[in-house]
Amino acid sequence: MTTKQFEIYVQNKPGEVARLAEVLAKNAVNVRGISTDLGGPKSIIRVITDDEASARSILKANGIENQERDVLVISMSDKPGELARMTRKLARAGINIESLFILGSKTSEVQLAIGVDQREKAQELLQK
Repeated sequence: MTTKQFEIYVQNKPGEVARLAEVLAKNAVNVRGISTDLGGPKSIIRVITDDEASARSILKANGIENQERDVLVISMSDKPGELARMTRKLARAGINIESLFILGSKTSEVQLAIGVDQREKAQELLQK
């Protein structure tokens, strides 16, 4: 399965994550996953929501600069070594991971959102 990851460009200052979270919450859009990289030359918040269309509209209406990326959502066992096994499989196939974060646990499985440079190839490889 694929979903949209919104890559939101912000200033590296207090309150930017809160501002984004508040804008989404005010419009009843739930955040399923979020990660930040605020220390580099271009600060970024990556977010996956439960409603891509609404998130897209809200970001545009609020003038929040962003890009969208298709990411894979895969399930894997929630136990030691599974992340290592999955990422090594991608590495052996020459697939570079560009973003990755865990979306949350579903019983004995965990969902992972992963941005790669060869999405279709990675999806085929990981569904085996």
